[in-house]
Amino acid sequence: MENESRDLALIAWREDGRWRVSKLPTGAANDIGLVLDALRAQQNNGGALAMLSIDDEFIILARLLGVNMQMALSDVTAALDYEIAAEVLELGDIEFPVDEDPMEPAGDMNLFSDLGLDEMELRMICEDTDMYPEEQLEIIASRLGFSEELAEMIDGN
Repeated sequence: MENESRDLALIAWREDGRWRVSKLPTGAANDIGLVLDALRAQQNNGGALAMLSIDDEFIILARLLGVNMQMALSDVTAALDYEIAAEVLELGDIEFPVDEDPMEPAGDMNLFSDLGLDEMELRMICEDTDMYPEEQLEIIASRLGFSEELAEMIDGN
């Protein structure tokens, strides 16, 4: 079981009226720069979005629409232990947490509101500690309309 990854890193975009889903490049779960590069490379009229589940601990959501980059983190305290979470906070100009801070989402929780997933619902998904991060991503994908494409990508490993 050496080097078993518990990360899921994907990019989704709309093309010809359909959602397309693909894995992000190897290493993207450890490097926000790779995520941002993949989003820029996949630019289209509807923008592209990235969803990452890291170590069964937290999720990162990012969306590039034109020149507007939006990012959210399901648990701000993840930045205390994970460099990629700290990078999200830095890029989003979000205050770095301290040990006593509560686990709560941070960043732009409205990043999918025009796609039918508003801030309140996204916040509820992120705050649900009974779900694994991958399950949270599955719910988000379902609400955005690409749960089947996500399942096919995961099953196709």
